[in-house]
Amino acid sequence: MTEIITDQTPPILHGPSDKEKKYDRQLRLWAASGQQALEDAHILLLNSGAGTVGVETLKNLVLPGIGKFTIADDATVGQADLGVNFFLDEDCLGKSRAESCVKLLQELNPDVEGDWFPRKKGESLQTLFENEQKFTLIMYSLPIEQQNLILVQKYAEKYQIPLISIHSAGFYSYFRIHLPGTFPIVDTHPDSTATTDLRLLTPWLELSKFAANLTANFESQSAHDHGHVPYLALLLYYLEQWKETHGSLPSTYKEKTAFRDFVAAGTRRENPEGGEENFDEAVAAVLKTISAPSLSSSVREVFDYKPSETEAASTFWVIADAIKKFHAKHNALPLPGSVPDMKAQSTIYVQLQNIYKAKSRQDVSEVLETVRAHPHGKNIEVAEVETFCKNAAFIKLIPGMDSTPPSLQSIANKEFENDQMAELTMMPLSLLPIYLSLNATSHAPSASSSDIITSLSKEIPDASENERIVNAAKEVARARGGELHNISALTGGMVAQEVIKIITKQYVPIDNTCVFDGITSRTQILRI
Repeated sequence: MTEIITDQTPPILHGPSDKEKKYDRQLRLWAASGQQALEDAHILLLNSGAGTVGVETLKNLVLPGIGKFTIADDATVGQADLGVNFFLDEDCLGKSRAESCVKLLQELNPDVEGDWFPRKKGESLQTLFENEQKFTLIMYSLPIEQQNLILVQKYAEKYQIPLISIHSAGFYSYFRIHLPGTFPIVDTHPDSTATTDLRLLTPWLELSKFAANLTANFESQSAHDHGHVPYLALLLYYLEQWKETHGSLPSTYKEKTAFRDFVAAGTRRENPEGGEENFDEAVAAVLKTISAPSLSSSVREVFDYKPSETEAASTFWVIADAIKKFHAKHNALPLPGSVPDMKAQSTIYVQLQNIYKAKSRQDVSEVLETVRAHPHGKNIEVAEVETFCKNAAFIKLIPGMDSTPPSLQSIANKEFENDQMAELTMMPLSLLPIYLSLNATSHAPSASSSDIITSLSKEIPDASENERIVNAAKEVARARGGELHNISALTGGMVAQEVIKIITKQYVPIDNTCVFDGITSRTQILRI
């Protein structure tokens, strides 16, 4: 009797969707969660002045798929615009600059929704802010009218949303991020080599048993087995031997280098299998893995921070509080669970990975239990707790704007004092004079160099005596508020990068001002 076997057709394999193909590279950078955050965002650009740098920033947000953007700009397109803005052409002359830029920007990515304001002649900015729509982030380009700036700042304060100011004139530019209070980042994307956490000085039971089984009768093992013991097990084996001899584990640099030599001495120099790379890996890993767990300054800052009542109810602070309690109990953060590549038999390596993953899941479960016990932790997703535990060693707080920021004079004193030591320390000169000169024209783009110096002298009395400030003032005055497209395009790329960091809450945004010198092609971050 012949047996007929049916249903042998293999399941259909689905390839990547059109959307995944379109955004493939950026999905690798900020994953699906980051892409979704981007697509849920609505960006407002308050455009003024030459209006190029803001549009260039939007270009770099439209391409990766920002959900929606609105340009508020009451200017009409003139001949001067055609020379500095690639998103305008002769057909746009006499038309709304906002509408023209929106339509041409949308051609870059049909998935993105664009809008402009004013729709009717004479509509004030107040009308836009009175609508029910909520913006995720607002950018405004300088120079800007004082009344409009006040409106934007009040709106951002009311809804607690980030503000980014951008100023580009001639060869110089800067942008400044105004965050709504302290801004926490969980997924900071540290270098992969920095995330290795093997806990070799404090192994748990399953890991100790694993290493003990692999190194049983170690000296009499076959050449193949001896050369394939993963370096992690080797280090645990030799740490036990060291402890028996010395009474404690190696802690000082001198002890660790001696321990490294101790491990190296165990290598079989004439292994017929072709060498013992596992010992080489173990020796190389001693200094970076044989160390007690410690908290970075950024994590301590999170643990020491006292969130307000409103902040304490947010997901970040609920999980951060649970992580803090976990650390107080175990004197260690939750185990990330990743294992670096190493020479080992495949079955052994998979077993090792499973041991670390199981311990990681156990730590997540403990943190989750603490989160669920919090009054505001009932609805927090397990995935958020897992992500936090995985990145716990690298979480970071970006401080908001100071309620009483340092004076320009104190900042200038510090920066110019560093300049005096520049030759000795081999550090470049401060770009503060560029920021000061641009900032002095925030509401007066056509100011002369003497006007700029006079304005600065109100806060920095000796401004007129500082050669670098005088030269920067002359260069800014020469531009008379005009933008160079290449400078604005480069600045727009930098701003868009920071916008994406803020919206996705991944990577670490700058704190808080970035100044760009297009003459020397150099940037500097200043907290002002």
